Amino acid sequence: MDFLDEIDSRPSLSIAHIHRDKNMTYGTLKAHSNALAVYLINSFKTDSSPIIVLGEKESLMLVCFLASVKSGHPYIPVDVSMTEKRLESIISNSGAKVVIKTCEKNINDFTGTIIEKIDLERIIIEFNGRIPDINYRVKAEDVFYIIYTSGSTGTPKGVQITKGNLQSFIRWGRSILKGENKIFMNQAPFSFDLSVMDTYLSLTTGSILFSIDKDMISNMPELFQYFNKSGITTWVSTPSFAAMCLQSPSFNNNLLPNLKEMFFCGEVLTKKTAAKLFERFPEIKIINFYGPTEAAVAVTAVEVTEEMMIEEGDLPVGYVKEDCKLKIEESSGEILIIGESVAKGYLNNETETNKHFFIENINGKSVRGYRTGDKGYLKDGLLYYKGRLDFQVKVHGYRIELEDIEYNIRKIPYISNAVILPVIKNDELQYLQSFISLQENYSVEIIEIKEELKKILPEYMIPRKIKIIEKFPMNTNGKIDRKSFMEEL
Repeated sequence: MDFLDEIDSRPSLSIAHIHRDKNMTYGTLKAHSNALAVYLINSFKTDSSPIIVLGEKESLMLVCFLASVKSGHPYIPVDVSMTEKRLESIISNSGAKVVIKTCEKNINDFTGTIIEKIDLERIIIEFNGRIPDINYRVKAEDVFYIIYTSGSTGTPKGVQITKGNLQSFIRWGRSILKGENKIFMNQAPFSFDLSVMDTYLSLTTGSILFSIDKDMISNMPELFQYFNKSGITTWVSTPSFAAMCLQSPSFNNNLLPNLKEMFFCGEVLTKKTAAKLFERFPEIKIINFYGPTEAAVAVTAVEVTEEMMIEEGDLPVGYVKEDCKLKIEESSGEILIIGESVAKGYLNNETETNKHFFIENINGKSVRGYRTGDKGYLKDGLLYYKGRLDFQVKVHGYRIELEDIEYNIRKIPYISNAVILPVIKNDELQYLQSFISLQENYSVEIIEIKEELKKILPEYMIPRKIKIIEKFPMNTNGKIDRKSFMEEL
């Protein structure tokens, strides 16, 4: 069954989405997305350009996503926190002619159609009960959604994920999930591809998607109040977000008594974070995922076991899904992904698409591949992540892996986390700066840290400057905000 039909076939009175004190049923999601889809077909039937959906965690966001694809348009999720300049860049690159707003954010100098929230509500009422022609619906090789990468090093790139890519992820994800009628936590913004994991695994299993927003995340007491009444069974987040929650002693099994499984992706899950989670939630199952946006959320997964926790080195990031394969380039150690998960490429960006994507012939069939820019190795079928190729720097003639230094610093028992940044002046690397956070209720002098580092690192890898901070800042996606650290250099 088409997964869109599967979502529509869920019991109409069952709750599909909760955000703060509002909820939406599957019946409402179906009726409202159908009504909006009919309007979009009637108004833009000769056009299949992407539709920008601008908002935060409102239930109407989900309505707009499904309405877009039911009417033959890929959707581009844009978070309300996005800067005006970045939004303008996305509009320009995507060629979008329609922006649907579920929030009050203003858009300047857009010549296309803007559907304000009040217009959206009117359209849903006006077209209520109408059913869109299924022939307009996006098909397997059509683009289903486009997510723009962070663009921290330049112009953001729009990753084109097809319906087939997403279907492949859903099928695989549900085999890991095992079961239906759960309550998923949605931490990541809808504009970040980690949210695809909780959103579509939740909707296709008739579960409840429990969304938390940035204001809740910045107010820990309020966030924990929502957690306490959420009934969450399935946690989906970055490791950094879980580490932030662990700073409070009340983040434990008493707060989330129904929690059964935690899914992590987007960053390295450290053994320290995993150990704390096992301590706070003794019966929890932790699944470690790996995958870039360009390969539809994730392509490897593995349950973290006690044996993995006591082995030397980092935790593995998983076994590859059955319709994909991994290659490790001998010269660089770069991870290449080939298979059904790989995106079509970057929207309206042939240069970058040709640079990162390729075609491989497998058994007479042309299959897409993607160069991740990540390093790793395979051992007994398990993938181990070893950092980014672009996190390499040269100090005094030595080629250094920044994430290698971070890993070794985290081995010091009283250090909770670490970030290493290169300090560059006049286009030359001057020295390395480290920001670290300590374990709870621990105090130490910088000189003591350096003495510890001398025991495990060569002199040239030890950061010249070390700054102790109380907690690491996170960006809107729930990852460690390295950019904010750069502003302090």
